[in-house]
Amino acid sequence: MKDFFAEIRGAVMATLILAVVCCGIYPLVVYGLARAFFADKANGSLIVDAKGAVRGSALIGQPFSADKYFHPRPSTAGNGYDPTSSGGSNLGPTSKKLADSIAQNIADYRSQNGLDTNAPVPADAVTASASGLDPHISVANAALQAPRVAKARGLPVDQVRALVAQYTDKPDLGFLGDAGVNVLRLNLALDETPAAGNASK
Repeated sequence: MKDFFAEIRGAVMATLILAVVCCGIYPLVVYGLARAFFADKANGSLIVDAKGAVRGSALIGQPFSADKYFHPRPSTAGNGYDPTSSGGSNLGPTSKKLADSIAQNIADYRSQNGLDTNAPVPADAVTASASGLDPHISVANAALQAPRVAKARGLPVDQVRALVAQYTDKPDLGFLGDAGVNVLRLNLALDETPAAGNASK
């Protein structure tokens, strides 16, 4: 019986020690290291404007529809870019509903950007990402939207294209994936750029 209680006591002590280490000390060490060396990422990669207001996260897209803004790719997360409803449409490649939706998105994209009725359209401009939260669009997509944005803002198109290049994220490690334009960062930068007619005011 004495040996039995000794085994129980040892098991309880081991459980308590592991609980303190694994549920207390280890998370605090990881949290402290993350805050010390990766503070931006640990805080959610938040984007703060010149006035100190949080405008969103660099990791989560937002809906933009006005002509003066670059538009993100479509989203099926909730009502669009809802981080609590992340997910795709779950429609298969043979789905008529999906085909009709893409066809409508293509027509809308061409109309919004003044393209010919048979002009090629980037895939990311008319299809949603698997998460519905992708904050990036392709460089080709941004290039087609640049003239519309420049016209709506009264800016030289070359200036808008320069901003696109500035807010283009390169592939991870230089070769993983494709370059992408962060739409929220780009649109916030555009809001801080004075129009040509207001540059001297």
